[in-house]
Amino acid sequence: MKKTIIGAIVCAAALTANAQSGTNSPYSQFGLGVLSDQSQGGNRGMDGLGLGLRFSSQVNTLNPASYSAVDSLTMLFDAGLSGQVTNFKEVYADGTSKKINANNSDFEYVVGLFRIMPKVGFSFGILPFTNIGYNYSSSSVVGTDSEGQPSSMSTESHSGSGGVHEAFIGAGWNFYKGLSIGANIGYLWGSYDKSVSVVNSDGYVNSVQRNYSAVVRNYKLDFGLQWEHRWGKKDVTVLGLTYGLGHSLNSDPELVTTISNPQTGVASYDTIRVADGLHIPSSLGVGVSWTHNNSLTVGLDYTMQKWGGCDIPELNAVTGEYKTVGGLLKDRHKLTLGTQWVPNAMSRKFLNRVNYRFGVSYNTPYIKVNGKDGPKEYSVSAGFGIPIVNAWNNRSMLNISAQWVRASAKDLITENTFRINIGLTFNERWFMKWKVE
Repeated sequence: MKKTIIGAIVCAAALTANAQSGTNSPYSQFGLGVLSDQSQGGNRGMDGLGLGLRFSSQVNTLNPASYSAVDSLTMLFDAGLSGQVTNFKEVYADGTSKKINANNSDFEYVVGLFRIMPKVGFSFGILPFTNIGYNYSSSSVVGTDSEGQPSSMSTESHSGSGGVHEAFIGAGWNFYKGLSIGANIGYLWGSYDKSVSVVNSDGYVNSVQRNYSAVVRNYKLDFGLQWEHRWGKKDVTVLGLTYGLGHSLNSDPELVTTISNPQTGVASYDTIRVADGLHIPSSLGVGVSWTHNNSLTVGLDYTMQKWGGCDIPELNAVTGEYKTVGGLLKDRHKLTLGTQWVPNAMSRKFLNRVNYRFGVSYNTPYIKVNGKDGPKEYSVSAGFGIPIVNAWNNRSMLNISAQWVRASAKDLITENTFRINIGLTFNERWFMKWKVE
């Protein structure tokens, strides 16, 4: 028990320190950033499947109604990290292209689950919500000499960092036969800092820098429902429904514009603040799973986030106004198909007790880039749940999965990401009453 508590503190500290280092995507400059996967290690091998999953030995925050399935003697604790390599490819108008790779690693989540009373499970933890991290620049000729040679260059640089995380508590209650309800009450916190600078090599032309920033401190509410139905002795179907409440984040994004004169060294500043400029959308989800003989599970999830109804601050380059604008975001749809197979959980053979997982998913974009739809995402994942066996524990699990994600759109940068997810699920019998000490 002491080791688990110490591990929780260490992982939480590491998560806080590294919460905003998980991406180099230029698409993270739009909206609230790149939306994070809020699933845990067991789900990630199935590419984030979870709305209709109901396991007693896994934490599944995607549907809080699943918490009621936890065993009465069990304390579950799950911590996860990931590492990834992303290849960025940009194709220019003349048909040439450029490729570059970027590496990232991230401590992602820490969650726990245990039963607080008959048919009621309680969960807590820290999850990622969005991530921002990018740095790129471009140069162009803005002046030529008498011989037609470049005499002045303009360099435009873009950079940003930050992101939002969620700390939550949640409960699930099996209130009537196969019906369970649940809810997560979360606290969103985080910030972002984005900058755009234009610097000219000509010593007579002013340089301009714009710094965009915002701080998020607000709540988040998610609700879940699951209905479990048994078909004979070997088959179980679970239907899951989720709803996330959309609302204002009560955040006031700020734009600070700095214009510097290279001759005099004098700079002028202008600050514009947008009241109540950030929102999160309402979301709906439905999922179904089928399990045969406690061995094979197949599931399908669909989620929709109504980002299209959320305005977001935007600078009008013509008028200089910085205010919330509609039509820059769009509703996001996600479809996930996944499966898990355990040959024989009670077998003496180690390989028969391994959880084998596979999943695929498709996401539509929630952002627009220069008036066009952002990149669609296609992903495939596969993984293993490896039982940890020692003298005192044979219930814990090491979850390892590999994921490939392709984000692409016409005339935009294409991203291909290979990601390794590692999660460790401690499954300890904290509440067992021993007859002999």
